[in-house]
Amino acid sequence: MEDQAVCCYRHPQRETGISCVRCERPICPECMISASVGFQCPECVRGGAPGPSGGPAPAGHPVRSARPRTIAGGALTADPRLVTKILIGVNVAVWFVALALGDRFVNALDLVGRAYDPGTTSLVGVAEGQWYRLLTAVFLHQQPIHIAFNMLSLWWLGGPLEAALGRARYLTLYLLSGLGGSALSYLLAAQNQPSLGASGAIFGLLGATAVLMRRLNYDMRPVIALLVLNLLFTFTWANIAWQAHVGGLVVGTVVAYGMVHAPRERRALVQQGTCALALLVIVALVWMRTVQLTG
Repeated sequence: MEDQAVCCYRHPQRETGISCVRCERPICPECMISASVGFQCPECVRGGAPGPSGGPAPAGHPVRSARPRTIAGGALTADPRLVTKILIGVNVAVWFVALALGDRFVNALDLVGRAYDPGTTSLVGVAEGQWYRLLTAVFLHQQPIHIAFNMLSLWWLGGPLEAALGRARYLTLYLLSGLGGSALSYLLAAQNQPSLGASGAIFGLLGATAVLMRRLNYDMRPVIALLVLNLLFTFTWANIAWQAHVGGLVVGTVVAYGMVHAPRERRALVQQGTCALALLVIVALVWMRTVQLTG
Protein backbone atom coordinates (compact mmCIF):
# COMPACT_ATOMS: atom_id res chain seq x y z
CA MET A 1 0.00 0.00 0.00
CA GLU A 2 1.46 3.36 -1.07
CA ASP A 3 1.66 6.34 1.26
CA GLN A 4 -0.66 9.18 0.29
CA ALA A 5 1.14 12.31 -0.86
CA VAL A 6 0.96 15.29 1.49
CA CYS A 7 -0.16 18.40 -0.40
CA CYS A 8 -0.48 22.10 0.42
CA TYR A 9 -3.87 22.90 1.97
CA ARG A 10 -4.19 26.00 -0.25
CA HIS A 11 -2.86 24.31 -3.42
CA PRO A 12 -3.98 20.64 -3.28
CA GLN A 13 -2.06 19.77 -6.46
CA ARG A 14 1.32 20.66 -4.90
CA GLU A 15 3.16 18.10 -2.78
CA THR A 16 5.12 19.46 0.17
CA GLY A 17 7.07 18.37 3.20
CA ILE A 18 6.69 21.63 5.15
CA SER A 19 4.00 22.39 7.73
CA CYS A 20 2.92 25.58 9.49
CA VAL A 21 4.46 25.72 12.97
CA ARG A 22 1.20 27.10 14.41
CA CYS A 23 -1.63 25.09 12.86
CA GLU A 24 0.53 22.26 11.42
CA ARG A 25 -1.25 22.37 8.06
CA PRO A 26 1.00 21.48 5.06
CA ILE A 27 2.15 24.49 3.01
CA CYS A 28 4.05 24.86 -0.27
CA PRO A 29 6.88 27.35 -1.00
CA GLU A 30 4.38 29.90 -2.36
CA CYS A 31 2.42 29.87 0.90
CA MET A 32 5.17 29.52 3.50
CA ILE A 33 6.16 32.62 5.45
CA SER A 34 9.43 32.69 7.36
CA ALA A 35 9.03 32.88 11.15
CA SER A 36 11.54 33.04 13.99
CA VAL A 37 11.31 29.25 14.08
CA GLY A 38 10.13 27.40 10.96
CA PHE A 39 7.38 28.68 8.68
CA GLN A 40 3.79 29.82 9.05
CA CYS A 41 0.82 29.82 6.69
CA PRO A 42 -0.78 33.11 5.52
CA GLU A 43 -3.88 32.60 7.70
CA CYS A 44 -1.87 32.19 10.90
CA VAL A 45 0.22 35.24 10.09
CA ARG A 46 -2.86 37.35 9.44
CA GLY A 47 -4.29 36.09 12.71
CA GLY A 48 -2.15 38.58 14.59
CA ALA A 49 1.01 38.73 16.65
CA PRO A 50 1.16 36.77 19.93
CA GLY A 51 0.79 38.49 23.26
CA PRO A 52 3.73 39.43 25.55
CA SER A 53 3.86 35.94 27.11
CA GLY A 54 3.88 34.19 23.76
CA GLY A 55 0.13 33.38 23.87
CA PRO A 56 -2.79 35.21 22.29
CA ALA A 57 -3.05 38.96 22.69
CA PRO A 58 -5.17 40.00 25.68
CA ALA A 59 -8.76 41.08 25.14
CA GLY A 60 -9.07 44.71 24.14
CA HIS A 61 -5.43 44.84 23.14
CA PRO A 62 -4.97 46.00 19.54
CA VAL A 63 -3.72 43.17 17.35
CA ARG A 64 -1.13 44.02 14.70
CA SER A 65 -1.00 41.65 11.78
CA ALA A 66 2.47 40.91 10.45
CA ARG A 67 2.78 41.42 6.72
CA PRO A 68 3.07 38.04 4.99
CA ARG A 69 6.60 37.31 3.78
CA THR A 70 8.22 34.63 1.63
CA ILE A 71 11.08 32.42 2.74
CA ALA A 72 13.54 35.06 1.50
CA GLY A 73 11.67 37.99 3.08
CA GLY A 74 9.75 39.16 0.03
CA ALA A 75 6.12 40.27 0.20
CA LEU A 76 3.41 37.84 -0.89
CA THR A 77 1.59 39.06 -3.99
CA ALA A 78 -1.68 38.30 -5.75
CA ASP A 79 0.16 37.30 -8.94
CA PRO A 80 3.38 35.45 -8.04
CA ARG A 81 4.35 35.18 -11.74
CA LEU A 82 4.05 38.85 -12.73
CA VAL A 83 7.79 39.48 -13.21
CA THR A 84 8.19 36.18 -15.05
CA LYS A 85 5.41 37.19 -17.44
CA ILE A 86 7.02 40.59 -18.00
CA LEU A 87 10.43 39.01 -18.70
CA ILE A 88 8.87 36.61 -21.19
CA GLY A 89 7.02 39.51 -22.81
CA VAL A 90 10.21 41.57 -23.16
CA ASN A 91 12.12 38.64 -24.68
CA VAL A 92 9.35 37.88 -27.17
CA ALA A 93 8.94 41.55 -28.08
CA VAL A 94 12.67 41.93 -28.76
CA TRP A 95 12.57 38.75 -30.86
CA PHE A 96 9.81 40.16 -33.07
CA VAL A 97 11.73 43.43 -33.44
CA ALA A 98 14.81 41.44 -34.46
CA LEU A 99 12.74 39.57 -37.05
CA ALA A 100 11.47 42.86 -38.45
CA LEU A 101 14.76 44.79 -38.50
CA GLY A 102 17.16 41.97 -39.32
CA ASP A 103 20.86 41.46 -38.73
CA ARG A 104 21.69 45.12 -38.29
CA PHE A 105 19.57 45.26 -35.13
CA VAL A 106 21.04 42.00 -33.80
CA ASN A 107 24.63 43.05 -34.53
CA ALA A 108 24.09 46.26 -32.56
CA LEU A 109 22.95 44.47 -29.40
CA ASP A 110 24.57 41.03 -29.28
CA LEU A 111 27.52 40.18 -27.05
CA VAL A 112 30.86 40.59 -28.80
CA GLY A 113 34.17 41.46 -27.19
CA ARG A 114 35.85 43.35 -30.00
CA ALA A 115 35.23 43.00 -33.72
CA TYR A 116 34.88 45.00 -36.92
CA ASP A 117 31.38 46.18 -37.62
CA PRO A 118 30.13 44.23 -40.67
CA GLY A 119 30.51 46.32 -43.79
CA THR A 120 32.65 49.00 -42.13
CA THR A 121 36.16 49.43 -40.75
CA SER A 122 35.06 50.60 -37.28
CA LEU A 123 35.50 48.46 -34.19
CA VAL A 124 32.51 47.55 -32.03
CA GLY A 125 32.06 45.53 -28.86
CA VAL A 126 32.24 45.64 -25.08
CA ALA A 127 35.94 46.47 -25.19
CA GLU A 128 35.06 49.59 -27.21
CA GLY A 129 32.88 50.92 -24.41
CA GLN A 130 29.59 49.31 -25.47
CA TRP A 131 28.89 47.90 -21.99
CA TYR A 132 25.16 47.67 -22.69
CA ARG A 133 25.83 44.57 -24.81
CA LEU A 134 26.41 42.57 -21.62
CA LEU A 135 22.72 43.07 -20.77
CA THR A 136 20.98 43.52 -24.12
CA ALA A 137 22.37 40.20 -25.38
CA VAL A 138 20.47 38.46 -22.55
CA PHE A 139 17.13 39.53 -24.10
CA LEU A 140 18.11 38.83 -27.71
CA HIS A 141 17.29 35.68 -29.71
CA GLN A 142 17.26 34.75 -33.40
CA GLN A 143 16.22 31.12 -33.87
CA PRO A 144 12.60 30.16 -32.96
CA ILE A 145 13.74 26.98 -31.20
CA HIS A 146 16.19 29.02 -29.11
CA ILE A 147 13.65 31.48 -27.73
CA ALA A 148 10.99 28.76 -27.37
CA PHE A 149 13.24 26.60 -25.21
CA ASN A 150 14.43 29.54 -23.11
CA MET A 151 10.95 30.94 -22.53
CA LEU A 152 9.50 27.54 -21.58
CA SER A 153 12.37 27.10 -19.11
CA LEU A 154 11.79 30.62 -17.76
CA TRP A 155 8.10 29.84 -17.19
CA TRP A 156 8.75 26.52 -15.46
CA LEU A 157 11.61 27.73 -13.27
CA GLY A 158 10.74 31.38 -12.84
CA GLY A 159 7.25 31.13 -11.39
CA PRO A 160 8.12 29.05 -8.29
CA LEU A 161 11.28 31.08 -7.70
CA GLU A 162 9.42 34.39 -7.97
CA ALA A 163 6.84 33.11 -5.47
CA ALA A 164 9.57 31.95 -3.07
CA LEU A 165 11.91 34.95 -3.32
CA GLY A 166 9.59 37.86 -4.00
CA ARG A 167 9.58 40.07 -7.07
CA ALA A 168 12.56 42.34 -6.37
CA ARG A 169 14.89 39.53 -5.28
CA TYR A 170 13.81 37.34 -8.17
CA LEU A 171 14.42 40.08 -10.75
CA THR A 172 17.82 40.81 -9.18
CA LEU A 173 18.70 37.11 -9.38
CA TYR A 174 17.69 36.94 -13.04
CA LEU A 175 19.63 40.03 -14.11
CA LEU A 176 22.76 39.14 -12.14
CA SER A 177 22.72 35.61 -13.58
CA GLY A 178 22.42 37.01 -17.09
CA LEU A 179 25.25 39.47 -16.49
CA GLY A 180 27.37 36.72 -14.94
CA GLY A 181 26.94 34.60 -18.05
CA SER A 182 27.82 37.53 -20.30
CA ALA A 183 30.88 38.41 -18.23
CA LEU A 184 32.35 34.90 -18.34
CA SER A 185 31.62 34.63 -22.05
CA TYR A 186 33.32 37.99 -22.62
CA LEU A 187 36.31 36.84 -20.57
CA LEU A 188 36.87 33.40 -22.12
CA ALA A 189 35.36 33.39 -25.62
CA ALA A 190 37.13 34.65 -28.72
CA GLN A 191 36.99 38.42 -28.88
CA ASN A 192 35.16 38.44 -32.22
CA GLN A 193 32.74 35.63 -31.29
CA PRO A 194 29.16 36.98 -31.05
CA SER A 195 26.66 35.38 -28.68
CA LEU A 196 23.13 36.07 -27.49
CA GLY A 197 20.25 34.56 -25.57
CA ALA A 198 18.78 34.23 -22.08
CA SER A 199 20.46 30.89 -21.42
CA GLY A 200 22.89 32.33 -18.85
CA ALA A 201 19.97 33.75 -16.84
CA ILE A 202 18.03 30.49 -17.22
CA PHE A 203 20.97 28.49 -15.87
CA GLY A 204 21.08 30.93 -12.96
CA LEU A 205 17.44 30.12 -12.22
CA LEU A 206 18.25 26.42 -12.43
CA GLY A 207 21.03 26.80 -9.87
CA ALA A 208 18.72 28.88 -7.66
CA THR A 209 16.05 26.18 -7.87
CA ALA A 210 18.54 23.60 -6.59
CA VAL A 211 19.47 25.88 -3.69
CA LEU A 212 15.83 26.50 -2.79
CA MET A 213 14.89 22.82 -2.93
CA ARG A 214 17.85 21.94 -0.74
CA ARG A 215 16.84 24.66 1.73
CA LEU A 216 13.31 23.22 1.92
CA ASN A 217 14.56 19.63 2.22
CA TYR A 218 12.85 18.58 -1.02
CA ASP A 219 13.91 15.60 -3.12
CA MET A 220 16.97 16.82 -5.04
CA ARG A 221 17.07 14.06 -7.64
CA PRO A 222 14.80 15.72 -10.25
CA VAL A 223 16.66 19.04 -10.27
CA ILE A 224 20.07 17.31 -10.25
CA ALA A 225 19.02 15.20 -13.23
CA LEU A 226 17.79 18.32 -15.05
CA LEU A 227 21.03 20.13 -14.30
CA VAL A 228 23.19 17.24 -15.49
CA LEU A 229 21.14 16.94 -18.68
CA ASN A 230 21.46 20.64 -19.45
CA LEU A 231 25.20 20.63 -18.80
CA LEU A 232 25.52 17.62 -21.09
CA PHE A 233 23.78 19.53 -23.87
CA THR A 234 25.94 22.57 -23.12
CA PHE A 235 29.22 20.76 -23.70
CA THR A 236 28.16 18.40 -26.51
CA TRP A 237 26.02 20.51 -28.85
CA ALA A 238 27.67 22.79 -31.37
CA ASN A 239 27.33 26.58 -31.37
CA ILE A 240 26.49 26.84 -27.67
CA ALA A 241 28.26 29.46 -25.54
CA TRP A 242 29.12 27.20 -22.61
CA GLN A 243 30.81 30.11 -20.86
CA ALA A 244 27.48 31.94 -20.54
CA HIS A 245 25.79 28.82 -19.15
CA VAL A 246 28.48 28.21 -16.54
CA GLY A 247 28.74 31.87 -15.57
CA GLY A 248 24.99 32.18 -15.09
CA LEU A 249 24.82 28.94 -13.12
CA VAL A 250 27.57 29.99 -10.70
CA VAL A 251 26.18 33.48 -10.11
CA GLY A 252 22.59 32.26 -9.74
CA THR A 253 23.61 29.59 -7.25
CA VAL A 254 25.67 31.97 -5.11
CA VAL A 255 23.08 34.76 -5.10
CA ALA A 256 20.23 32.36 -4.29
CA TYR A 257 22.22 30.84 -1.44
CA GLY A 258 22.71 34.27 0.09
CA MET A 259 19.01 35.06 -0.31
CA VAL A 260 17.46 31.93 1.22
CA HIS A 261 20.08 31.25 3.90
CA ALA A 262 20.40 34.80 5.20
CA PRO A 263 19.62 34.90 8.96
CA ARG A 264 16.37 36.69 9.62
CA GLU A 265 17.88 39.34 11.88
CA ARG A 266 20.49 40.31 9.26
CA ARG A 267 18.55 39.32 6.15
CA ALA A 268 18.78 42.62 4.24
CA LEU A 269 22.50 43.04 4.96
CA VAL A 270 23.42 39.52 3.87
CA GLN A 271 21.23 39.54 0.78
CA GLN A 272 22.37 42.97 -0.41
CA GLY A 273 25.98 42.11 0.38
CA THR A 274 25.77 38.87 -1.64
CA CYS A 275 24.31 40.70 -4.64
CA ALA A 276 26.86 43.50 -4.36
CA LEU A 277 29.72 40.97 -4.19
CA ALA A 278 28.41 39.14 -7.27
CA LEU A 279 28.16 42.42 -9.17
CA LEU A 280 31.66 43.41 -8.07
CA VAL A 281 33.09 40.13 -9.39
CA ILE A 282 31.26 40.64 -12.70
CA VAL A 283 32.67 44.16 -13.04
CA ALA A 284 36.16 42.89 -12.21
CA LEU A 285 36.00 40.19 -14.91
CA VAL A 286 34.79 42.70 -17.49
CA TRP A 287 37.55 45.14 -16.53
CA MET A 288 40.23 42.42 -16.76
CA ARG A 289 39.15 41.37 -20.23
CA THR A 290 38.88 44.96 -21.43
CA VAL A 291 42.41 45.72 -20.28
CA GLN A 292 43.60 42.54 -22.01
CA LEU A 293 41.99 43.50 -25.33
CA THR A 294 42.84 47.19 -25.34
CA GLY A 295 46.05 47.39 -23.32
